[in-house]
Amino acid sequence: MPFLLKKNSLAVYAILAIVFAVTTRVPMLYAQVSIEQLPEKTVFNDFVVGPGKIEVDLSPGESRTFDLTIANRLGTDKTFLISEEDFKGSEDPAQTVVLLGDDRGPYSLKDYINPATTSITLAHAERARIAVTISIPADAQPGGLYGSVIVGTATKLGVADATGGTVGSSPIVTRIGTLFFVRVKGPVDTDGKLVQFTLAGGHSVLWGASPMSFDLLYKNTGSVNVDPYGTITVTNLLGSQVGTVDVEPWFAMPSSLRFREVAWSPQFLFGRYVAHASINRGYGSTTDEMDVAFWVIPWKIILAVLLALAALIAIVRWALSKFSIVTKK
Repeated sequence: MPFLLKKNSLAVYAILAIVFAVTTRVPMLYAQVSIEQLPEKTVFNDFVVGPGKIEVDLSPGESRTFDLTIANRLGTDKTFLISEEDFKGSEDPAQTVVLLGDDRGPYSLKDYINPATTSITLAHAERARIAVTISIPADAQPGGLYGSVIVGTATKLGVADATGGTVGSSPIVTRIGTLFFVRVKGPVDTDGKLVQFTLAGGHSVLWGASPMSFDLLYKNTGSVNVDPYGTITVTNLLGSQVGTVDVEPWFAMPSSLRFREVAWSPQFLFGRYVAHASINRGYGSTTDEMDVAFWVIPWKIILAVLLALAALIAIVRWALSKFSIVTKK
């Protein structure tokens, strides 16, 4: 009997240990997904996902957890689906990144991304915080890895949408993503440079100064993303500086061309100018220098001056036709 009692006691302890483990694990799981009310309950007919971009350096074998937020501002309850996709750069300067769907990218990260849930239903004016863990394998090679967490929702056929209408022949699918730029620590191939600097549209003559834009084209030939940045300085015909524009960092994916448009709004320009771009490559201290010359001819001001001169000449001629000069003999 004592042996049976001891055996039963061990079984009870084992059951209690399992129950304790389960009950203590549940809050940990639920802590990875939380829902809160938005302070603003206005219906905007959209949903917001943040942050848009996360950059992190990780060592092989290291993990890091981040918060992904989804805010429902659609005016109705909505279920959001959460998935992982790789992305890559593009040789098309007009295209920032290319999402790859089920395909694997050349620097694949999606297998190492683990959201705490794959779907969540939110009422209007609710915001979810979802833990997303990035786990790098111990044998990962140094370099860049790129993936995204995509939040999508679809309005079914015949179902009223957020505006009160109904969807016609096909469902409306909306997808918003958070991009993850992960650099695995170690020696990497970093290489890139500014390959083109022009006035927007390739023009050399502008018929008005404000606003105007400059186009920058950066080519990344390395194996990791870089963030070039710099300044554009504009000088007049006499060499005097008339303006400076800061070029904020913008990312360029490996093996891609990255386009950047920089706006400038000067007060008044007239004549020939030279814009000088000094762009740090986004790694080290190397900068690329390029110039572009252009003319600014403010046609509206010139036209107004010509009209004023024409009006003045017309008035003088009219006055001379009405009065005659009499000389004494």
